[in-house]
Amino acid sequence: MGITDPDGYVRGVPYDELARLRRETPVVHVDDFWAVLAHADVRTVLRDPARFSSQLGGTQIRDPAGADLAYVRRMMLNMDPPEHGRLRGLLTRAFTPRAIAKLTERIETSARELVADVAGQGECDFAKVAADLPLRTLAAVFGVPERDRRLMYDWSNRVIGYQDAEYAVSATVSPSEVTDLARAALAVRPAPGPDGVMPDPRTRAGMPDLYAYANALGEYKREHPGDDVMSTLMRHVGDDGGRVSLAEFENLFWLFSVAGNETLRNGLPGGMLALLSHPSEYRRLLADRSLLPSAVEEMLRWWTPVMNFRRTATSDVRLSGVDIRAGDKVVVWFSSANRDPAVFEDPDVFDVSRTPNDHLTFGHGPHFCLGAHLARVQLRAMFAAVLDLLGEVSLAGAPVRLRSNFQNGLKSLPIRWVS
Repeated sequence: MGITDPDGYVRGVPYDELARLRRETPVVHVDDFWAVLAHADVRTVLRDPARFSSQLGGTQIRDPAGADLAYVRRMMLNMDPPEHGRLRGLLTRAFTPRAIAKLTERIETSARELVADVAGQGECDFAKVAADLPLRTLAAVFGVPERDRRLMYDWSNRVIGYQDAEYAVSATVSPSEVTDLARAALAVRPAPGPDGVMPDPRTRAGMPDLYAYANALGEYKREHPGDDVMSTLMRHVGDDGGRVSLAEFENLFWLFSVAGNETLRNGLPGGMLALLSHPSEYRRLLADRSLLPSAVEEMLRWWTPVMNFRRTATSDVRLSGVDIRAGDKVVVWFSSANRDPAVFEDPDVFDVSRTPNDHLTFGHGPHFCLGAHLARVQLRAMFAAVLDLLGEVSLAGAPVRLRSNFQNGLKSLPIRWVS
């Protein structure tokens, strides 16, 4: 299998092929792009937006359609300095220590509630249980009504799962379950065209329901601010007198609802599958909870939810002896970098006590993941609840993987335990 074939990822990440390519040359031409496979080179690309731009062609391997590129560039994920720094700085200031402390408390409570709800059943689909934790967290960040949080489940399915026939058309929320705000958004939810294909979810036209909801929520937050992070952001006035526009709020909402949701939603069952595949490591963790922080870092390295990100070369550049031309696509491959033997001793071994663990799961440089701290809090909270309330668990059926060459996803992970 090639490293870009989404069908192959249904069977698993092609680590052997990535390792073979990395040994031959750490920068290799694949399809229409340069794949950057070594840890050191990935760091080099990510910390140098002047030579490797997020904005020129966006951050996905596939090119946006010509008319869509201008819109894609307005998202913070696809911005270069100085625009990126301004918006990121505003968002960082909205995550006050008080807000983080409050979110942490809610996350720990939510994780225990979710696990306690299934503890007496003896088995569950952990992917389904885990999926609700990031939804609850994001609802708290945005001040989204609890009844509306499942909207984010469908939105992230459609965006991240566009290569997966089931996720591409995800529509699990009924208008009868949600608020008036959400019902108005559901009224414009797109449907597959005559060819059975959904519109491109990276565009405004492809996600009209998300943008309708974000716009209405942003207006509401500006007029009726609460104590959530986004209300703080909408109230903020910069040194230049500028405020966050509704358009910027919409794009931040898109980013958090999709990137902030999907990455953790796959990281949680991915971490569980890592433990289940290494029962001796699971028992080490069960016996010694002080290993939980290092175990979470190892889960993040081992599973690596976001497998790659694209940049575009702004000028001719040489990387690990390979000449890259201005305008070339350059794709950093986190799944490879996180198993680079130059950085990780026995990289294919899952070790809950691994330290140091310089994984690149949250990226590197100016686009380092804003939600890294909250992701770690959620992982620690969920696995602490599992260890406390379920004890040792085992697989109860075959895991079902997402068809995607971008997100290392699990759609189903049946587990059982002695209740």
